[in-house]
Amino acid sequence: MAAAAPRKSGKKEAPSRREPEGMERSELEMDFLTFMEVERSASPKTLENYRHAMSTFRKSQPASMTWEALTPDDFRLYLYEQMKAELGRSTIRLHFAALRSFFKFLTRRRGLVNNPLLEVQLPKPEKKLPVVLTLTQVETLLNLPLNTPREKQAPAWAPERDAAILELFYSTGIRISELASLNVEDVDVYSETLRVIGKGRKERICPVGGPAIRAMQRYQSRLGVYNGPLFRSKVGKRMTTQAINNVVEKYWKLSGVPVQVTPHKLRHSFATHLLNNGADLRSVQTLLGHASLSTTQIYTHVTTERMKEVYEDAHPRA
Repeated sequence: MAAAAPRKSGKKEAPSRREPEGMERSELEMDFLTFMEVERSASPKTLENYRHAMSTFRKSQPASMTWEALTPDDFRLYLYEQMKAELGRSTIRLHFAALRSFFKFLTRRRGLVNNPLLEVQLPKPEKKLPVVLTLTQVETLLNLPLNTPREKQAPAWAPERDAAILELFYSTGIRISELASLNVEDVDVYSETLRVIGKGRKERICPVGGPAIRAMQRYQSRLGVYNGPLFRSKVGKRMTTQAINNVVEKYWKLSGVPVQVTPHKLRHSFATHLLNNGADLRSVQTLLGHASLSTTQIYTHVTTERMKEVYEDAHPRA
């Protein structure tokens, strides 16, 4: 049954909150984005999500809307409209997380007395298990770059670069933004480790498997790159995340793997395969760069489902 739209009273009480004098709505938003970038080291992607959330909300409101005059019912009605538009729960929650961060900033840093979003209850997140590749599917993918004819427009060293990219994703489980920002100096081939700058610009050290180390050495030797950006485009500049995505998509289409392969699915596969082979959850949390153990715990559900499948297939009285 569809939820009933919240009713709005015909007359609003005078708000007890105040908006800082002399600061327009757009100035408040820019001030918040600057705060998040400079003081909280938010990534460009996070800043774009915040900017989009505030802009989308404003477009849904009357032109005379001011942030200080909003009530919980304004946000409940907005939430209802988003749910009626059949947006995914994760999208809605991400959207409201940005708005909540903005209002937390207004109350703590800009003198707003009350935060209307504290009274708004969001839908519970959907429980979606991550899609994980089998070991055979991963090996098929990793073997492709050096065994596929090179495209004519691609540089001679492209197969070695692509092989190193795929190997590194699966060997370390790093995010695509982390891989794109790697420099040659971040790789220590002697200790077989990688220096990674993760979310919030937090640094961590990731172990790297032998196959990935050798793949990177082949690529560096072929290209002759020994400092600066590790993964480069054909014009010698640092590869963008989109260009790296295109590499993964290219070999997925050649692999015959039935589910779409993305850098994030390789990250899921990395974590799940570790747990399947006896790694403890805390170690996997550290390797993935998760701030909270609860984020990592989703992979335990994947391994539990796998154990159930094995039990049902193998036990005579399952």
